Amino acid sequence: MTNIPNEILAEFPEHTAKISELKTNDAHFARLYDEYYEVNKAIHRAETDIEPTSDDHLAEMRKERLLLKDQIYALLIAD
Repeated sequence: MTNIPNEILAEFPEHTAKISELKTNDAHFARLYDEYYEVNKAIHRAETDIEPTSDDHLAEMRKERLLLKDQIYALLIAD
């Protein structure tokens, strides 16, 4: 399979160490990270016609990905 765009580590390369730490030590962050990964993978599969979907469903998945990304970023910048 090809490289999936918009992975969290690629989106926030300056936070690689903190992402690793939070994935290991924060169950909430780990859950958000895993959910983001699954939604992002589904979007990629839809966009590449591996698993086509409706435009409305794709738009909803993109909104969900953005919400998860915002939540992840908030945890990354929290002190």
